[in-house]
Amino acid sequence: MTLEEFDALAAADAEAALLACCASRRWAAEVAGGRPFGDPGRLRSAASAALDGLEWADVEEALAAHPRIGERAAGAGREASWSRREQSGMDAAGREVREALAEGNRRYEERFDHVFLICATGLGAAEMLAALEERLGNDAAAERVIVRRELGRIMRLRLDELLDGAAARGTGG
Repeated sequence: MTLEEFDALAAADAEAALLACCASRRWAAEVAGGRPFGDPGRLRSAASAALDGLEWADVEEALAAHPRIGERAAGAGREASWSRREQSGMDAAGREVREALAEGNRRYEERFDHVFLICATGLGAAEMLAALEERLGNDAAAERVIVRRELGRIMRLRLDELLDGAAARGTGG
């Protein structure tokens, strides 16, 4: 859809569209409530500010919608389709790397009580595994900062996809 179409949506429809970009209801409501934006840069700025203002429980709500690295998102919806494409770097991964990621995911979730989140776009399986192993050494506070950063990267990519892909990337923020 175009930004003009997004700006013209009913509030509930705008929130539903935004939930595919970041599955925090508070974030979606805040961003949808800021319409009309008029240009993608204003939307991206508002979306980033709303993400920065989330309580950790809201971040956890968003994290709960993400599949583990190495697991394919189920379903036919926009968010699942984007997730599968974002994790396409896993497609060529061998058994050893897949097993190491599964074990790393288990250890990460045990340590931090949420799914390991990384903006996987453009990363190979070995790069994702290396990041996972490195981040297992973080304390909870440092990891929360990284999780917010990665969630923001994913959110921005998905906002661009929501707004007709390349047209949204060509302007603004």
